[in-house]
Amino acid sequence: MSAVQQEGALARCVRLSISFGIPRMSFYAALMVGTILNIINQGDTLLAGEAPQYLKGGLTYLVPYCVATYGAVSSRWDEAG
Repeated sequence: MSAVQQEGALARCVRLSISFGIPRMSFYAALMVGTILNIINQGDTLLAGEAPQYLKGGLTYLVPYCVATYGAVSSRWDEAG
């Protein structure tokens, strides 16, 4: 893939990731999955009254957001041309 094609693919990826309601759907998926994972990963810390690890908590929401966005963009890649 040439540099021009690669730049076009990156621009297309960004365009798709901010269209079709993908950010909203990814946000809701990350909210549900991230909350469950945070309870699993940091539940004992929270129940003990200790401060949670904020970086760990943030990443626990970021990863499902990225996965949901990737899946949505992948499914729209051929359709959006």
